Amino acid sequence: MTQPLMGAAEIARRLGVGRTRVNQLLKEDPTFPAPYASLAAGHIWRTDDVEAWIAEHRPDPPPSGRR
Repeated sequence: MTQPLMGAAEIARRLGVGRTRVNQLLKEDPTFPAPYASLAAGHIWRTDDVEAWIAEHRPDPPPSGRR
């Protein structure tokens, strides 16, 4: 079951980038989802919002395999 919320570390892992890049996306990309809430430990996002953004903005990785 997918968790309903995720933090920057989970988004970074999902995108294959660092947490710094997630923060850059938040500041620089107007299409990146706004956080659901900001806590002392950092921002949290709704997983559905992040997954929808990924589906729209990140192409699927090429299939792996040997040529």
